[in-house]
Amino acid sequence: MSGKVANQRFIEFLRSRDTLRVYKNNRLLFVSNQERLLPLLEYLAHFSPYEVDVVVFDRVVGNAAALLLKKILCREVYSELGSENAIKTLVSSGIDYHFNKTVPYIENDSRQDMCPMEKLSLGKSPEEFYEALKKRSC
Repeated sequence: MSGKVANQRFIEFLRSRDTLRVYKNNRLLFVSNQERLLPLLEYLAHFSPYEVDVVVFDRVVGNAAALLLKKILCREVYSELGSENAIKTLVSSGIDYHFNKTVPYIENDSRQDMCPMEKLSLGKSPEEFYEALKKRSC
């Protein structure tokens, strides 16, 4: 997907109520309007083996989402909001990122502390984080 096409798709995404879209080339593979990490987890559960080099549009990308993006073989992500923690993970994973706004970390709902998923993800590999998530939901 060329930069111009991706930028247009990102504008369309931002105008929609969708929370996640996954593209392979110009083909929409997956769309969701669920909240938080649920769309990425649904993609993980239903689309294995994953397409290589997908482009993802997500509303918020913290470190937790960045680790899951690595796991789904994402090559590029566009988001309204991303964290500095996510940038470190994306750069080390070779994933290009485009954030409208960057913050030190994703906050919890009360904005008093770091998001629990951001905390849980720190210092973990994509597989370690995914396993921690599965244990947490049991």
